[in-house]
Amino acid sequence: MRRLALFLISLCLALPVLAADAARPERKEVFGDVTIHYSAFTSSMLQPDIAAATGLTRSKNQGVLNIAVLKAGKPTMAVVSGTVKDLTGRSNPLSFKQITDQGAVYYIAQFKIDQAETVTFDLNVETGGVSNKLSFNQEVFPGE
Repeated sequence: MRRLALFLISLCLALPVLAADAARPERKEVFGDVTIHYSAFTSSMLQPDIAAATGLTRSKNQGVLNIAVLKAGKPTMAVVSGTVKDLTGRSNPLSFKQITDQGAVYYIAQFKIDQAETVTFDLNVETGGVSNKLSFNQEVFPGE
């Protein structure tokens, strides 16, 4: 009974920390007048026609990293490069391609998802001759 109570107290203390990231509707980093929005998800979440139009592979074991860069609030072109690293420290390069859609500019890359784990994305986003680095962790899961 004491272990259960300790577990429940620990869970209650951890929930606000876990919810803080989930409660943030958008993930972004701001570097002066440059804002970099980022999201990662399983490619099986994409509609087949969207995946085909963007040249992405739909698979439960493929993730998609989506980057959008704004300068002074307007979409801007950039050079995006980076890596994805698993918990063992194994790093794989990301190959980004530019997608333009109705004035918006996105940079997308696919990465392999073998199992549920937390991965680290290390990115370099260059726009207007200025290089901005960002790093973030995200838990990823194979899709269905």
